[in-house]
Order: sequence, then C-alpha cells, then structure tokens
Amino acid sequence: MSLFSPLTLPSGAVIPNRIAKAAMEENMADDDHAPSAELLRLYQAWAEGEAGLIITGNVMVDARAMTGPGGVVLEDDRHLDRFRAWAEAARSRGAGAWMQINHPGRQMPAGLGQETLAPSAIALDLGKQSNRFRMPREMTAYDIAEVERRFVATARLAERAGFTGVEIHAAHGYLLSQFLSPLSNHRQDRWGGALENRARLLLDIVRGVRAAVAPGFAVAVKLNSADFQRGGFSPEDAQAVVAMLAPLGVDLVELSGGSYEAPAMMGASRDERTLAREAYFLEFARGIAAVATMPLMVTGGIRRHAVAQKVIDSGIAMAGIATALAIEPNLPRNWRLGRPDVPTLKPITWKNKPLAATAHMAAVKYQLNRLGRQRRTAPGVSPIWALIVSQADARRRARRYRRWMEERSVRTEGLAMPRKTDRHPDACP
Repeated sequence: MSLFSPLTLPSGAVIPNRIAKAAMEENMADDDHAPSAELLRLYQAWAEGEAGLIITGNVMVDARAMTGPGGVVLEDDRHLDRFRAWAEAARSRGAGAWMQINHPGRQMPAGLGQETLAPSAIALDLGKQSNRFRMPREMTAYDIAEVERRFVATARLAERAGFTGVEIHAAHGYLLSQFLSPLSNHRQDRWGGALENRARLLLDIVRGVRAAVAPGFAVAVKLNSADFQRGGFSPEDAQAVVAMLAPLGVDLVELSGGSYEAPAMMGASRDERTLAREAYFLEFARGIAAVATMPLMVTGGIRRHAVAQKVIDSGIAMAGIATALAIEPNLPRNWRLGRPDVPTLKPITWKNKPLAATAHMAAVKYQLNRLGRQRRTAPGVSPIWALIVSQADARRRARRYRRWMEERSVRTEGLAMPRKTDRHPDACP
C-alpha cells in the first residue's frame, strides 16, 4: 500500500492519500476568537501541499475553557462565515478537513483568569511551573452534561460550516483524557473507578455527535496510546477503549500519547537519530490494531518518507505529521515528486522536560506564524528565542482574552454561561 493510495472510511468518505496534517495548537484566532486571515493562509498552504487529510488545531467548545490565549472558539453561529472560509481553504485542493474539538479541563493557563474544571480536584504537577495552572474544581453532574452538549453542538456547527468531519480530542491530558486516567480521575460515581466509567463521558459524546451529524460526516477520536506515567492510562486501557468505540460509528482513531506532565507527544524529548524512534507511538499502535475495527492513525515525530511508509506498511491506515508540516507545508507533494525532504527543528536536549516541551511548541508556533504571514519558515530558530517570542505573544493575547470575556459578559448580559431555557437551537448550553 502506497502513502498516496486513497482511504475509504467506514462512513463512506474518501481521503485521497494516507498523509494527514495532524493538529497543532496555532493560537491564531482573530479578535472574536474566530479564524483569522493568517489562519486561513496557513491552511491554504497545507492544502496546496497535498496532505490527504487536514485536521485543525484545537477548537474550543466553551469560551470559558481555553487551552491557551488566541484559541478559536465555536459555540454558536455568530461567526460561521469565517469558519466556512476556513473549511474552504482547507478543502481547496481536495483534502478532507476535520475540526478538532476540545476542552482543556485542568490544563488551562491560570493567566486566562477563568475557573478551572476537572474530573477531580487534583492539580497539575509540573514542578516549579505548577503555578501556571489553577487547582481545578471537581465537576458536578450538570457540568459533565453541559460539556457533553457543547461537544455535540460544536460538531453540528462544524458540519454546517463545511468541514467534512470532527476529531474529538481525548488525548494529551485534556479534559476527556483526564476522565480516562486514574491519576486525574478519583471520582466515586458513574464517571469514576472502573475504566468503563472513566470512559463514559467520551463514549456519550461520540454517541451524541454521531447521532447529530450526517452519516457521511466523519467522526474521529484522538486517544493516548498511554499516559507514560506510572499508574496512569495504560496501553491495555487504550486497547479496551478502542474496543468500546468500535460499535459507535467511529471513522478513525488517532493514537498519540502523553500530557503536560509527561510530554511524550513532543518529538524534542526523543532521540531523533534513528528511524525506529521517529514514529514513536507505532509499537503501541500495533497492539491496539489487533482489536480495532476502524482505521488507525499514528502521529508523533514522523518527518521522513521512509518512516511514513513504514507506518502504512505495518497496517496503520494513516500517518499523521505535525512538526514537519509546520516547517515544510509542501512535504506530501515533495515526497510524491520523489524529493527526500526531512524537515527538522533544532534539537532541544534540556533536562527539564515540561520546559523543553514548551520550547518545542514555541518553535513550532514560530513556523506557523511565519506561514500565516506568507513568509518562509525558519527551522533554525533558537528554542530560547522562540520561547521568549511565544511567551510575550501569550501574555498579550491573554490580556486581550480577559478583556474579551469581560466585554462579552456585559454585552450578552450573562449569556457567556447561558441558562437552561431560551437557547438558540445551534448554541451550546
């Protein structure tokens, strides 16, 4: 099977090749937290690069719960025209365009000034950086039901905007991943304890989304292959959850791993000198493939044609590429034309893994911002400089976000947290 063979999903949708632009957090929203002109140019570049599937960075289902400042929010149809333009840019060369939808749970920066929710009142442990995140409040049953409704409403709006699918983010230590992990979920009710209970919210969201969208609209899940923390979500847990997802109409499961506490998803924390370590979740995926009835996708460190082809040859349906496509958006097209491109950032070998992961993300965002401004990427950027630039931008965007939330609260007279009655049919609760 070639990297450039099409893939037919269970829903009937066809992906033109096996290379996916995996999600990266851009933090490039406009003043309304809708897609900006720079974001549209970035996705146009990826479309022209001929990725078969383009998955957006985080789109938040709740404006009060952000993975970072400058994030895109889709709660209602007020700015749906800008989301339509985003979908059109991503689909302009025939790629599938999926919106990744997410809620951060306890992984929301404290500087955004919002209350933090999580399955249990357990703070992130990031050593000296722990104060960057608040102690979360344990979610009530109403909070959980509201999150479920928000995921479903955002998926419905994504379909109206012209996206061809959604990816429900249940990895990397965000809210749904927090429910899955026994380290962050100490609940004693129907959402805690046994894995079947910890997976309940994810499974209910998948059922709700599948029922709310058209049969041909793709529904995917991003799942950790493991948390890479002692006592956390294990590879055996991942296999069990994939088996639970099998009868629910899921079109694809993307396998990654790690969280803010154990950033295994960051290539910078890995030895990049060997092919075997480049696709560093592939071994976990092989075990999960034994129970999966839907196509699988592996993301994590892939930057060479030979490694991407190895992923496909192993029986995995799609190779997800993130950092390499931030450096060279034309990578799929170049590979198809026989060019041996291997896009690489400066390696980060710092002992502080959370800080190294943050610097890696900053270096990636540095490339994304340059592409959005139609400038050439700068893969040789100093990680320290990228981190300084990123932190300055984050502080600026955080101030803007706090003002936006204050203005929004006044303007809508409390509709930032709508009542149980008098809802717009396409608005989140």
